[in-house]
Amino acid sequence: MTDEVPPVTYPSGIPRPDFDAPDAAAEVVILTGMSGAGRTRAAAALADQGWYVVDNLPPQMLGGLVQMVGSSADDRLAAVVDVRARGLFGDIEAVIDDLEARGVPVKLIFLDASDETLVQRFEEARRPHPLQKDGTILEGITRERALLDAVRERADTVIDTSSLNVHELRDVITAQLGEEDIPLTVNIVTFGFKNGLPADADFVADVRFLHNPHWVPDLRPLTGLDPAVRDYVLASEGAAEFVADYAKLLDSVLSHYRAHDKHSVTIAVGCTGGKHRSVAIAEALAVSLREHGRPVRVTHRDRER
Repeated sequence: MTDEVPPVTYPSGIPRPDFDAPDAAAEVVILTGMSGAGRTRAAAALADQGWYVVDNLPPQMLGGLVQMVGSSADDRLAAVVDVRARGLFGDIEAVIDDLEARGVPVKLIFLDASDETLVQRFEEARRPHPLQKDGTILEGITRERALLDAVRERADTVIDTSSLNVHELRDVITAQLGEEDIPLTVNIVTFGFKNGLPADADFVADVRFLHNPHWVPDLRPLTGLDPAVRDYVLASEGAAEFVADYAKLLDSVLSHYRAHDKHSVTIAVGCTGGKHRSVAIAEALAVSLREHGRPVRVTHRDRER
């Protein structure tokens, strides 16, 4: 009987997994770098773009992740791999070699920042550095730089986040990966004041100053979606001016929302019952905002009450 061939191992001694990458493997982005440099924020930006993101993954599990959820070239996987993996982190370069040898496209992004910036961030967060032990924050940073030096040299992209805020970091990450910015989603919801305001409203418009179709017998059973009610409401004094001016104001404000990492906004339009005036005005407001190039979704919460 011949001796069994020992398994091939990573430098840490952990056996290399035996897996077959899919014929059209998913793109894999590895986010690594200095603790406090923004890895979590960068991962969140990719998750917002539809990437499958795993945080604090031991590098040895990357192959299994590709095999499990990366069966299509349309899949996009991102993993945050860093010194929190402790002794397992040392295998990261060998793991990348394995993936690339199997035809898996890998992009290594290294996030960095100055020592002064990292110290300030840890002090503000009031959390210890993962390698600080019983020493100072700066000593932990120094240890981490020594461990990551080779990985930084191998990185496809190094991003210095010292002068970036969270919104600027999102823009840099998405630009590095060729991602288009997610457009702001505008939701307009109508409601009746007698039923309470929508809990998630960012803006509230009160259109009870307009003529009320409720007091017109032929219009009372209809809603603001019916042409007769719509025309009656929009013919009210000040209605057209309100829609035009409010749409212009909203467009000006909303143009700055994505810069602050806001993905959606809810505009509530209310009248007494939420059936006539608010519905008609909301539909007209949506038309005007769409003319400004904004995707708008309209819902009528109380129309059927």
